Amino acid sequence: MKKTYKIDVDCANCANKMEQAANNTPGVKAATVNFMTLKMIVEFEDGQDPKAVMQEVLKNCKKVEDDCEIFL
Repeated sequence: MKKTYKIDVDCANCANKMEQAANNTPGVKAATVNFMTLKMIVEFEDGQDPKAVMQEVLKNCKKVEDDCEIFL
């Protein structure tokens, strides 16, 4: 399952950090962040709860870029 989320991030480098953090989150099969459109597309592993996984993605993104936001 793929879902698209609106994000708020200040720079392209920060967006790359968010993408790496999302990809390193258990339950995420693949994640891409587009800084120009301020969107994150997340593909979840089979059987994962997107809401629960995205809470972990947000926590991981906040670790690398504390002023980023993902609108869940």
